[in-house]
Order: sequence, then structure tokens, then C-alpha cells
Amino acid sequence: MTARTVDIDGITIMLARPDETAARWVGQHEVLKQLLAAWLVLVPDDLPLNPRLIGKPGVGKTSLALAAAKRLGQPAYLFQATMDTRPEDLIVTPVVASDRSIHYVASPIVTAMVSGGIAILDEGNRMSEKSWASLASLLDHRRYVDSIVAGIRIKAHPAFRFCATMNDDSSTFDIPDYIQSRVVPQIEVDFPEKEEELAILRDQLPFADDAVLSYVTTFLQRAHELGDGWSIRDGINIARYSQKIMAADPQDPVRATQTAIERILGESPKDDVSG
Repeated sequence: MTARTVDIDGITIMLARPDETAARWVGQHEVLKQLLAAWLVLVPDDLPLNPRLIGKPGVGKTSLALAAAKRLGQPAYLFQATMDTRPEDLIVTPVVASDRSIHYVASPIVTAMVSGGIAILDEGNRMSEKSWASLASLLDHRRYVDSIVAGIRIKAHPAFRFCATMNDDSSTFDIPDYIQSRVVPQIEVDFPEKEEELAILRDQLPFADDAVLSYVTTFLQRAHELGDGWSIRDGINIARYSQKIMAADPQDPVRATQTAIERILGESPKDDVSG
């Protein structure tokens, strides 16, 4: 398949491909509305905001952003941030081809910029201040980035939108104030209510036994009440493994689910989960 390219000031840049995940957002309509509102442009001189989605790992922050992009009918480009992310990783990376010529490859963020897509910076607070600084001009009224390695300035398409997801845990960097003021509003993504959590499990695992899904939902709700960090992502893994256990060795759904909880999470379910 031929790679997509764009020419900027005489430099050819290879573009990334959009994320093709079939993202659906079930329940929690308020946070979806808040995200879409942040991206609105009200008058010609107005600019979209660059929201940050904050919550525990596994609550669906990335799925929310992908679903919002789908709602707008725009391609989504996902960049996974890590502690090792460098400024050039976020913008343009030089690559030496087999003929020793240098090719320039755009990050998903820059690809979204030039194509009018939506950039999702996933787990942005795992990234250092130096890397965030390279995006400062993109996240204010200037809406451009400078690529030092390619020697070009890249301006954002009017339809370009940005958001960052951030985990609410201790294994992250503090975001500097000048970046925090650019990555707003802060939208909290919390654990779903019981009915919503069950609906998400049914949407993700339509083949699963109702008894399994009910047990997993109750387990997750008790975990939320006790302050445990188990999320809907954990619940999906538990329910999926429960079904596999029953397929390999037919048995009571509750017993299979208890085994799945122990194997997935490394702990035994509370005795009163099924109550």
C-alpha cells in the first residue's frame, strides 16, 4: 500500500494512518457532550479548546475520545506517550532509507494537523516537560509546530482538534502550569453506574452469559465502593476469560467467573459479591 505524503515548504513528509478502532461509547452521555462542546468553534475568530480527559486507568478515556471523533465524522490519530517520548517523536522523525537517503515521517499528531483530523495524545502525563514544550505553540492561538529536524513550520488545518488523556495515578509527571493552561477544560471520566457498566459489558461481549455479566458488574461496583482500582477494562477481561473457561470445561458461570477474577486480577472475589 502506497504511503500518503504531503509537501511542506519543499519537504516531503510521510503521513501516519488513522486509528481504525470501532469505538463505541455506552452511557455517560454528559462527558461525551462536554468533550464535543470543547471542540466547538462558535464564530470565525474562535478557536477549539484542547481538553484533557482524566480518570483511573481503564475507565474508557481513549474510547471516549475515539467515539467523539467518530461522532464528528473525522479521522482520529492516536499517539501513545511514554516517559521516553522525545520532542521529535511528537512532530517529525527522520528515517534513513535503504538507499541512505533521509525520509521524514510525521507523527500521528502532525498527520492530524495537516489532514484536519483529531489527535489523541494518550497518557500525556507520562511525558516529560521537554516533550510537552514542543507542542506549546500548537495548543495556543498560534496552532503550529516547528520541526527542527526537517527545518519547517507546520500549521494546523482549521478542522484539527486535540485532546490528551491522563491517568489519575502516581506513575506520571507533573504537567507544567504553562501547559495545563493550554490543555483545558479538564473532563473527569469516572467509573460508570451499575446499569451503565452492565450495558458496556453487554455491548463489548454480546456472546457472554448473562449470569457472568451480572456477577462481574456486581464485583466491579463493590470494588468501586471499596476504592479498588478495578475498571471496566478489567471487567471485560474477566468476563471474556470466564466464557473461555466454560467453553473449555462446562461449569457453573459463577464458579467460572470467580476463577477468572483470581487469574486476571490475582485476588479472590469478596464472599458477598453475588448478594
